[in-house]
Amino acid sequence: MINLILADDHQLIIDGISGLLENEADISIVATCNNGLEVLEKLPELRTDLLLLDLDMPEMNGLQCAEEVQKHYPNIKIAILTMHQEKTLIKKFIEFGVKGYFLKTIPKDELIQAIKIIANGGEYFPADVTKALLQKQRITPNVTQNALLAELTEREIEIIKAVSQGLTNKEIAEKLFISPRTADTHRTNIMRKLDLHNVAEIVRFAFQNKLVE
Repeated sequence: MINLILADDHQLIIDGISGLLENEADISIVATCNNGLEVLEKLPELRTDLLLLDLDMPEMNGLQCAEEVQKHYPNIKIAILTMHQEKTLIKKFIEFGVKGYFLKTIPKDELIQAIKIIANGGEYFPADVTKALLQKQRITPNVTQNALLAELTEREIEIIKAVSQGLTNKEIAEKLFISPRTADTHRTNIMRKLDLHNVAEIVRFAFQNKLVE
């Protein structure tokens, strides 16, 4: 069972997501909150696997709440659900360590899939979020990192390109005719070889080494 706390200052959003998830046997919304302070008040009382946070909330916003949760409850996974699509904001949260960043326009089936992927130890950044991250990138080639290309297999380079295009492990698997587990293993190996830690760093490496245009 995935125990989820949902935080949003719009009751309509809370009601909509609650209704969406009510028939999911393996997802349980253990609490709903209207701001970050409420989240921090409820966390000590509840077994929580995943926190789904809005950004714009009164009293304590999503960023402030995420920072406190990371500090005091590092095992709780955090995903952001917002209308903000600014590249700098997305990049900041990815580097901060959130496991997912979704726009509120995300299709309901994709949101359910994303929640399950994150709860099982993965990350999920939809194509529209990755594309926003890539907009107006001005990254010059990094000569030092170019040497690391020799350590990558042809398949791993294909995986890097696919991740940079915003594809999920499932989509990468379908495109390359491999299993999602194999795609995830390749991604893990890539990050280990290149000492990268999140999607933003993979994308940056791809641009620096001209693997994507």
